[in-house]
Amino acid sequence: MIAEPDILIVGGGLGGIAAALGACRAGRRVVMTEETDWIGGQLTAQAVPPDEHPWVEQFGTTATYRALREGIRAYYRQWYPLRAEALGLEELNPGAGRVSKLCHEPRVALAVLEGMLAPYRAAGLLTVLTEHRAVSAETDGDMIRAVTVRDLRSGGRTTFTARYVVDATETGELLDLAGVEHANGAEAQDEFGEPHAPAEARPENQQGITVCFALSHHEGEDHTVQRPEDYDFWRSYRPDFWPGPLLGFEAPDPRTLESVPRTFVPNPDLDPLAVSADQSADAGDKELWGFRRILARGLHRPGAFGSDITLVNWPLNDYWLKPYIGQEAEALREARQLSLSVLYWLQTEAPRADGGTGFPGLRIRPDVTGTADGLAKAAYVRESRRIKAVTTVVEQDVAIDVVGPYGRTRYRDSVGVGGYRIDLHPSTGGDSYIDIGSVPFEIPLGALVPRRVRNLLPAGKNIGTTHITNGCYRLHPVEWNVGEVAGALAAHCLDEGVEPHQVQAEDKRFEEFGRLLDRAGVQRRWPDVRGY
Repeated sequence: MIAEPDILIVGGGLGGIAAALGACRAGRRVVMTEETDWIGGQLTAQAVPPDEHPWVEQFGTTATYRALREGIRAYYRQWYPLRAEALGLEELNPGAGRVSKLCHEPRVALAVLEGMLAPYRAAGLLTVLTEHRAVSAETDGDMIRAVTVRDLRSGGRTTFTARYVVDATETGELLDLAGVEHANGAEAQDEFGEPHAPAEARPENQQGITVCFALSHHEGEDHTVQRPEDYDFWRSYRPDFWPGPLLGFEAPDPRTLESVPRTFVPNPDLDPLAVSADQSADAGDKELWGFRRILARGLHRPGAFGSDITLVNWPLNDYWLKPYIGQEAEALREARQLSLSVLYWLQTEAPRADGGTGFPGLRIRPDVTGTADGLAKAAYVRESRRIKAVTTVVEQDVAIDVVGPYGRTRYRDSVGVGGYRIDLHPSTGGDSYIDIGSVPFEIPLGALVPRRVRNLLPAGKNIGTTHITNGCYRLHPVEWNVGEVAGALAAHCLDEGVEPHQVQAEDKRFEEFGRLLDRAGVQRRWPDVRGY
């Protein structure tokens, strides 16, 4: 029998985990549900190495996010056969990938996240229900009275009547179930005056999803998979805004939209210690093998690993033909076929530097993703339903060409910080990349407070952003920060007998909550740094 929680968290991704930590730290009983059998969301089940700002090693995250990062490094130092030069690196990048200063395998993140939650589970404060999905919500006016979740293995249902509900799902699905006012897709330009918004609202226009997978390469071996069912379609598919077939090494540069060739050389000879990851200087996406590499064999003692492991989250396997929200099953099936087609094309037809074609030695790695077929357990979802919030973050708050490289919107109620370019991948409405320079930004508490509903808080990509600003507020450390604040706020409201709207609106109450966040190590202001 599960004890009735004070706080129900629906979704066990990074935002959900951080929300659980924030609430349990305050002594509150929490139930957290998760659709897959792995907690961790983007970092584990979706298999995406963290996208982070260039100052992440010095500042710009919460203390618990920094503990997660250092825990991942400690795991490699403890258990992996690192060579001496790598073992002594304070800022170890286990995969030596170029997308992040901390590229790593999903299972390592999973182990560390489980460890971070373990004390609260042992204390009886936290119950984690994996393979459970919310299926209905009962409301009474401006309050959510109950949420029912279904066990995806047994089909059994459990109803919770927690006093606060946190929506940490990847698509903001609880907003839909509970009738919470929200936006979907692209807002019309006249709603917020955003320069890059379309003339008319387009709810179906959502960023593409990606089904990631991991690869190693073994010269002289043949690991070619069965020809995918939809391979002929994807082999011939040529988007209007692409320089050639999608299955090819020629693709637009997201920042300039100019056609740029990508290179692909498995297991290059470059010493991984020479790799520098700095998104502000170089996106790092032109050399595909090293872009999202998650294990670099050259960091380890000779012979320990026969190959690097790289994570395929490339222009080639972004899927945008159908919106994921509203057509989940169909979009997911086609996205999975696209990723399998990319794999088959790489193994059989991709051009090699020596003039030949195909890399049959490429081996998909089910052991890395924890699945039978080697594809990630869940699609990487970039864009969620978003609450109609007390505060909506708009393009004019963060875009460099509006505020200048040192400008930024300072919020009275800042509860965190983040930094990343406004990075929108091709969308289901036919848009190409929208990649705009942005400034390091603050997270206003008003973006976490729904305009009407009083006991639901968002804990991820479902905060009060727009289609445009979601492009920079959607990354790993921001989702964590949002979740940690949501959990802490729910606990604080229970402790003080107040509601989130009051904490956000009343200066004295917000100052008290702000001090609580400060003590927990939540950075709420940026030093003087330049956007990129």
